[in-house]
Amino acid sequence: MSEKTAIVIGASRGIGLGLAKELAGRGYRVIATERSESEALREAAKAHEPAIEIAKCDVTDHDSVAGLGGKLEDGSLDLLIVNAGVYGPDDQSLSAVDRDSIADIVETNAIGPIRSAQALLPLLKDGGTIGMMTSKMGSIDDSSGGANHYRVSKVVQNMLARSLFENHAKERGIAVVSQHPGWVQTDMGGENAPIDVDTSVRGIVDVLEGQSAAEHRFVAYDGAEIAW
Repeated sequence: MSEKTAIVIGASRGIGLGLAKELAGRGYRVIATERSESEALREAAKAHEPAIEIAKCDVTDHDSVAGLGGKLEDGSLDLLIVNAGVYGPDDQSLSAVDRDSIADIVETNAIGPIRSAQALLPLLKDGGTIGMMTSKMGSIDDSSGGANHYRVSKVVQNMLARSLFENHAKERGIAVVSQHPGWVQTDMGGENAPIDVDTSVRGIVDVLEGQSAAEHRFVAYDGAEIAW
């Protein structure tokens, strides 16, 4: 049994699936979650047996997140990666922003992921690491506007990640890393994206494994710092 353990929330496809496989390949025991059944994740679990364990989890459902807590003892988790998220509605112009459409995407991309990380914090070892999958589109400094729903959700996630670090993780030496995975060839990123999944996830895990200080950072998959 591996001495290293990770949870990847949102591992049914794309970057999350790639992260589960990358971590298993590096010797981790991986609890990889899906919201609905993923054949691709089952194939990965079979290929990496017994390293990958599949669990159900919906970041907007407190009970399903709490269920993950029963799979590990407190203080036994090295790495928690929260990857769940959606792009949102087709029309994300400023005129399309309204209370309901913003509320839905912020719940899925920001509140649910951060509350999930907070709920699972007791599982982490002192000095462990939390990786929050955010986006460079959540940078106010480097923004051209547009895609307003998605951008707002990632700004909110970044701010809540800072609160998670300062008020909950810091005292135990746990780092919180808000990571931009790059523009990746996934269902969300599209086939014209310049970065493949393997390149992105290798970089993401390299950054997380190399994180030694208890701090909150906003970085790209290759470790480059991103302005807030």
